Amino acid sequence: MSPRKGNLMAVRDDIKVIDATIRDGGLCNNFAFSDEFVKELYKTNIKSGVDYMEFGYKASKNLFRESDFGKWKFCNEEDIRAIVGDNISDMKLCVMADVGRCDFKTDFLPKSESVIDMVRVACYIHQMPAAIEMIEYLHDLGYETTCNIMAISQVGLEQVEQALEMLGGSSVDVIYLVDSYGSLYPENASALAEVYLAIAEKYGKLVGFHAHNNQNLAFANTIETLSYGVSYLDATAMGMGRGAGNCAMELLLGFLKNPKYNLYSLLTFIENYMLPLKEQGVVWGYDLQYMFTGQLNRHPREAMEFTAQKRNDYCEFYKSLLDNF
Repeated sequence: MSPRKGNLMAVRDDIKVIDATIRDGGLCNNFAFSDEFVKELYKTNIKSGVDYMEFGYKASKNLFRESDFGKWKFCNEEDIRAIVGDNISDMKLCVMADVGRCDFKTDFLPKSESVIDMVRVACYIHQMPAAIEMIEYLHDLGYETTCNIMAISQVGLEQVEQALEMLGGSSVDVIYLVDSYGSLYPENASALAEVYLAIAEKYGKLVGFHAHNNQNLAFANTIETLSYGVSYLDATAMGMGRGAGNCAMELLLGFLKNPKYNLYSLLTFIENYMLPLKEQGVVWGYDLQYMFTGQLNRHPREAMEFTAQKRNDYCEFYKSLLDNF
């Protein structure tokens, strides 16, 4: 293990906090956030010192019908500008684009004409050539870019290293370690982070971490990878995100010692906007069915279906997962 960077009392200036509430949280309510909700979250993030706010996806309108989703599935330029104007704040704005699920050559304006600062390219490891094509195209348009390699917990180390070397030779700015299935523990999350960091540093790249909370370890894994040098940290208000959710922003801001980060505005937003979402029946967060899929290192789709059916026969569900393992 390489030495940890900084200590619990120190401020690290390389840290960037990314709010992914609208994007990952949008998977819980079909992106049906009101403009008021998004605008208040935008203002809250600025007051809280958040470095980037992710507005949602740039999904293909040829693959997905606009009438089936809220506007943040598509992140039209005019919809973002309706919230942020010209974004005269210090906080940067980003969107996510999935390899194979976006029309990146037609749907992105040149950066000079867009209020978006960064595009996060999400892919599976077998899609690396297509991801790099997207990264280079978006880089040439003037955007900051990340590559978020999903489902990494099911990939062999040799493949991971090959993918990281490919990204090292690209124009990408940040390479993300993504715990898609919430299956990592602090020990193997940090070991993977060190693999990412070693190759990223060789090429002058930065590393980010995106956690899922299937085993109640999203926050623990985030601060563990941070301690070894990961600097871009994803979090969401009250941990709102697909299935078991993500690292909770309130936990992360409460942990970081940099005085630029402030908890009070976020707590007010939670009171006024997140609690009503819960009361309206929007469901996310740790539950046993997500623990099972996390422990078994598999996609939470079956657990999400279990949740949607409002089942609570945990033992039967667990046995069915083991039968299909």
